[in-house]
Amino acid sequence: MSRYSERRDDGRPDRSRTVTQRAFTVLEPGPEQPPLAAVSRDDRNAVPSQRRRHRILALLQDDPNRLWRVAEIAARFGEIRLDTMYRQISRWADRGLTHEIGPGLYAATTWTPNSLQTTGDR
Repeated sequence: MSRYSERRDDGRPDRSRTVTQRAFTVLEPGPEQPPLAAVSRDDRNAVPSQRRRHRILALLQDDPNRLWRVAEIAARFGEIRLDTMYRQISRWADRGLTHEIGPGLYAATTWTPNSLQTTGDR
């Protein structure tokens, strides 16, 4: 029995169709994004309130309903490579400091600055 024996009403054609024309829409480029950092700044020796984790979590908490892409966060701070930002924010989500909504998409979660000072940035 074929898995295609049952026709579903999903809007797709029953048979292959020959493509007779194409339409393209050219989109205007968006605003210029600043280039991301080539090297991440090491902030382990900074005071806790000046560490990247503290500042990024504060940014997420300022607008808790906004969904942030990792590239937006990295571009906003400009001191971290994109791959490093992905690793760090993923670890923070595993620890419950952020919510991972989808691939590369994060939102705020409840946190307090005091808890950040005691755990340190790893």
